[in-house]
Amino acid sequence: MGGLFGTDGIRGRAGRGALAPRAVARIAQAVGQLLRKDPAILSSKAPRGFEKLRADGPGRGRVLIGRDTRASGPSIERALAAGFAAAGVGVVRAGVLSTPGVAALTRAWGCALGAVISASHNPAHDNGIKFFSPQGLKMPDGAEEAIELLLVDGELPTRRGAPAPLTRKPLDDYLDILAPFGPSLKGLTLAVDCAHGASSATARPLLERLGARVIVVNASPDGRNINAGCGALHPEKIARVVRREKADLGVAFDGDADRAIFVDETGEVRDGDHVLAVCGTHLDERRRLPRRTVVSTVMANFGLGRALAARGIRLLRARVGDRYVAEEMLRAGAVLGGEQSGHMLFFDASPAGDGLLTTLRVLGVMAERGEPLSRLSRILVKYPQTLLNVPVTRKPPLEEAGGVPKAVASAEKVLGADGRILVRYSGTEPLCRVMVEGPRAGMVRRLARAVADAVRRELA
Repeated sequence: MGGLFGTDGIRGRAGRGALAPRAVARIAQAVGQLLRKDPAILSSKAPRGFEKLRADGPGRGRVLIGRDTRASGPSIERALAAGFAAAGVGVVRAGVLSTPGVAALTRAWGCALGAVISASHNPAHDNGIKFFSPQGLKMPDGAEEAIELLLVDGELPTRRGAPAPLTRKPLDDYLDILAPFGPSLKGLTLAVDCAHGASSATARPLLERLGARVIVVNASPDGRNINAGCGALHPEKIARVVRREKADLGVAFDGDADRAIFVDETGEVRDGDHVLAVCGTHLDERRRLPRRTVVSTVMANFGLGRALAARGIRLLRARVGDRYVAEEMLRAGAVLGGEQSGHMLFFDASPAGDGLLTTLRVLGVMAERGEPLSRLSRILVKYPQTLLNVPVTRKPPLEEAGGVPKAVASAEKVLGADGRILVRYSGTEPLCRVMVEGPRAGMVRRLARAVADAVRRELA
């Protein structure tokens, strides 16, 4: 695939390159041409139970566009809408709506496609575009490749499509989809960090509807403060609120609200590995974990695999990126997967990752078991981990990089079955990442430095 799409759509500095208005309009024209001529290429294989699509919803045949709270969002939205119109495709503008909200309503409203304008956890000066298939999943690789080919070689159309009047309330419909997955939260105090992002308008009403007392911070977006020192990348902020308010649980979302990082009632941060351990074992005990399989990525802590294996649950590791987790889940027939970063997938409830849904599922386990998250999280003992980023000037196959394979083999011999080492190139930077996990922090640091030194000697 070319250079336009990354692992999570198009992303970069707002107003420049692929995110300049004219470029955005051309991208929409290319997507619109595919919609008119070969719509099947935009469809995804859906998890079991989500195969059937609504054909008569308010968005039928149109593209649903939502955006997060960045100041650049409205201009990108206008350019997308103009490009789709030029391709003869109508749009429905939802305004500020989370990434999972767009995914959910694309499916529920019978839309031909969903488009999200967001750069997720990136700072406000960045933005991006990601597309969702009619099934509510990330657009397939084949569709992205076809779009890139059209932009390079294709003749783009110049028709006109009519905008669709929006008679439904997107936020209300989205919350109506989520609410049935939540337990009664009566008597609970929850602390929520919205990162001045898309969850600013949805987190409080959803959790209060279920009966919780909700303390919300960083929910005053001004277009420039999204993710600024807050949210999922800074869970220590909500941890202070949890301790001060004696809350039962804290949760921090990122700017587009597709990931959630938790803080238990003691103020301890609990990431995606904890969610997979807690929810995976709970589902398994309730016989609701098909094939007794959980999917994560190569970055999942070694302790997660150990904790699940001790209970007879298999952990599969995919490439980094929620789309690759989803692909592996579909191959394996799994219903639970996710990343250490807090992006979770519950295929028994939704085809898309959703920070609010993840929050409801964690609260559901707490309610069913009558235990706080601190006690539930004891199931996972994290192994010490060291991650070093080594600058490189070239990227040959690592198995051909002189002394690097020998250094890796030496480290693996020391770790044995009680740890692991991962050496990989960054996909976007001139870096080689060296990650080592093991039972003792001193050993892990020493082995990581030895491998990093070998990388530096060969590739710097």
